[in-house]
Amino acid sequence: MAAEVAEAQFPVMGSTGHLLVAGDPELLARAHSRLEELEGRWSRFRADSELCLLNASPGRWVRLSAPTAELVSRAVRAWEVTGGLFDPTVLPALERAGYTHTFEALPRDLPTGAPPAPAAPGCGGIEIRGERVRLPAGIRLDLGGIGKGYAADLAAGELMAAGAAGACVNLGGDVRATGSPPGADAWVVAVEDEARPGADLAWLALTEGAVATSTRLRRRWQRQGRELHHLIDPGSGAPATSDVASVTVVAGEAHWAEVLAKAALIAGLPAGVALLETHGVAGLLVTEDGTAHRAGPWERFVSWSPNCPGTSPASAG
Repeated sequence: MAAEVAEAQFPVMGSTGHLLVAGDPELLARAHSRLEELEGRWSRFRADSELCLLNASPGRWVRLSAPTAELVSRAVRAWEVTGGLFDPTVLPALERAGYTHTFEALPRDLPTGAPPAPAAPGCGGIEIRGERVRLPAGIRLDLGGIGKGYAADLAAGELMAAGAAGACVNLGGDVRATGSPPGADAWVVAVEDEARPGADLAWLALTEGAVATSTRLRRRWQRQGRELHHLIDPGSGAPATSDVASVTVVAGEAHWAEVLAKAALIAGLPAGVALLETHGVAGLLVTEDGTAHRAGPWERFVSWSPNCPGTSPASAG
């Protein structure tokens, strides 16, 4: 007999959270509370968050909760293994670009502001000892993207530990799927066409794993007629201008998929494909002209695509 399926949607972490749980419906409320707790710890827009406390304490050791210290550690490691393409120290540059409030509260047409920031300083001076972290002077962190992915990973794992038969956690497009999907062989995740809202590029079938998309077609605003976005190139301190408009990555964990998607977008098409294949993940990179370029074993996960003969949305199960 198939497990009961419970579902919930709610705003969290500046996006929409969507939970599917095969098992006790009461697990939804527990997961919802956990995600709100993590948002309270990691938001750069809440003065009492652990992240804001850390950013306001340069040169001093700050004791953090276990999940926050682990998130910082993973962000630093991601900076190392991507050669600095993923860099959580871009916060000052992000603010100079105008992203100083939650996106919902951000005016879409900003007045003249500060000049672009210099290159991001990088994570080399960050010290981590267990649950204590020390940032050097001039370093402040933005953990928004990787935080959503890591929250999805934590919530999915905790749902399974609490007795769920399966769980799919989607936080604004950072998706972690685990366990047995209800009435199907795999979880089906739609990859939206960022240039055509409401249309899909593909449907992916996951038995276990994660999907994340990074795009510069969302979270955009203008300043003096110039269009800006939230994906900062650490090398320039300005919004990324590569030939890639969006990247979707399939990986084992949502935070890792998020890291590699962002790094591949900033790197641009040839280097982005090489990066994803070096790390053994599947990806789809869409360039400005709308052309989709596959990386790694992408086709292994596709259950439907408009460019794949012999498949249809109905067959995605």
